[in-house]
Order: sequence, then C-alpha cells, then structure tokens
Amino acid sequence: MKTEKKSGAARTQPAVIDEWFTDERIQSFLDLQPVDGESADYHVLLKAYRGMVPEAFARLVGFFVAAGRNLADPGPDGRTILALIASHRHGEEYAQILKDAGAR
Repeated sequence: MKTEKKSGAARTQPAVIDEWFTDERIQSFLDLQPVDGESADYHVLLKAYRGMVPEAFARLVGFFVAAGRNLADPGPDGRTILALIASHRHGEEYAQILKDAGAR
C-alpha cells in the first residue's frame, strides 16, 4: 500500500531548527564507526557535516583535531572531506571551518 508523503501540518514529527548540540553530544560523533570499510575519520566528518549546523561542526572539528584525528583521510571516491564539501553549493562555511583547522 502506497501512501502520499505528508507535508506541513500533516507531518507527525516536527522539524527541528537551530537545535543546540552539547559538547557531550558533539564528542559522541567521534565514536561513530563506519560499516562499509570507509575511513573512520572521513566517516565522522561526513556524518557531522550532514547533521550539524556550522557552529556545532566547528566545535566538532576542534575536538577532532585535539584527538589527533586526520582531516585528510580520503573517502571511498578518493576525495577528502574538504574536497567533497567544497563541491557543494552551500558548503562554503563548512569548508572554511576545515581550512581554518588545517585541512588542505
């Protein structure tokens, strides 16, 4: 049985906007493990990029670097997370965060 996609007031789960990430929640991203053989460091940064606002992403990158993790680990396609994000139309702020942390 196929149902129509709900939108607006018909949605059962409200949209979350400007969610605040505590330091503990941000640091929990450092424990994420890939399941498909990709680099653990790339996986953490990708999940954070997809799930965090820039301010939270910047805090994650700070924790990431302090933990000695590698900003330059390539993804499955051979590109770094910076190369991936820089190719996205709205990725400029995230890319700058990575550059400021030393990513090349």
